[in-house]
Amino acid sequence: MRISSRVLSALLLAVVVAGALQAPAGAARQSLEWVECGDGMQCAKLTVPIDWKRPDGPKTRVDLARLPAREPGRKLGSLVVNTGGGATIQPVRGTPAVVSELTTWFDVVLIDPRGMGDRGSSTAVECDRPQAGIGGLILNPTAAGWRAQAKANAAYDASCRAAMGAAYAGLTSWQVAHDLEALRVALGEPRLRYFGNSYGTVYGQAYLELFPAKAGRMVLDGVADHTRPSLERWLLDHARTEEAQLRRFRDWCAAGCALGDDDAIEVFDELLARTPLPAGEQTVSRQQFLLAVKEGLAPPAWPRLAAALRKAADGDASDLARLKPLPPESPGHPHGAMLCHDFMPDVPGYREFRAMESRLRQAAPRIGWIHGRYQLARCVGMGGEPANPPRPLRAKGAPRC
Repeated sequence: MRISSRVLSALLLAVVVAGALQAPAGAARQSLEWVECGDGMQCAKLTVPIDWKRPDGPKTRVDLARLPAREPGRKLGSLVVNTGGGATIQPVRGTPAVVSELTTWFDVVLIDPRGMGDRGSSTAVECDRPQAGIGGLILNPTAAGWRAQAKANAAYDASCRAAMGAAYAGLTSWQVAHDLEALRVALGEPRLRYFGNSYGTVYGQAYLELFPAKAGRMVLDGVADHTRPSLERWLLDHARTEEAQLRRFRDWCAAGCALGDDDAIEVFDELLARTPLPAGEQTVSRQQFLLAVKEGLAPPAWPRLAAALRKAADGDASDLARLKPLPPESPGHPHGAMLCHDFMPDVPGYREFRAMESRLRQAAPRIGWIHGRYQLARCVGMGGEPANPPRPLRAKGAPRC
């Protein structure tokens, strides 16, 4: 999708937020060898240490791609972009409109985080085992389900370690933030201009903490909050947001939707109390119902959710069953390992998880509490040392151009 005018305006007017963590010595400038690589892109590779605390140690490489400014004589400089969720270059190659408008002002430089380049790239890593799907723990949050999820995640974790070798230790946003600083130096920019979306916001937050004096204009869109020192507080924020989203759906539906004059939350409560729900020759269990509604709360799906709830209230929950199939296993790339290293280096045990879930239920009793299962399912059985400790970021005023 296109970057909105709100984001474009923010790129030109953003206020930099900064912290004060001590960073290791800066990167030496390296020359980037840009070569044409199709679709109007120029590609290069950035060589970086696996561990920036040991800058003279083993190295790894990071994929870059550049979309040159349309009018080089009028450009403002380079803007680094990461769209989150693994590779950035290939998705933008497939949908260039995502960033093409930005080339009005900038050379747009795309960066794939270490280990997450496009398939076929010499920098890409493919783990032999996929990360376990989150559906198992959501539908079966028993001790046996917990152990099965941990076993599957541990196998994925081990396969990524084997595929990456020593480079596996560098899978943290702390290391990627240093890669961004090395890229800034290589581009010859006095300050880093950066647009991060989704998980790309985690790299941006890490950069702001480590290199506040080198941060230029930034936009972090769809922020994955990495400022909470407590896992439970982080999950609580998610749970309350999800609960509020159900209320927003109810308010939207009140203006006219498939539920007619019925209150959407009252329909939700009635259907939940009636589970399992008939769905043709099958049934929709309580957990499957919650899973479907959680998926349907993304605003683009609201019309489908309203229609599915209406049909379920009339006696047929088959559309709810189709709204959210069991989440598939994630592809075998190391992004899941990075998320766990960044956010959950110390995953709670099963009893602690159930106690935490009970407290989440008190704060978000209808739908929000289930988000704890979503997040913990990703990382149970895995873990790593926290390298970008979550801590509140503090505004330091407007940046200089």
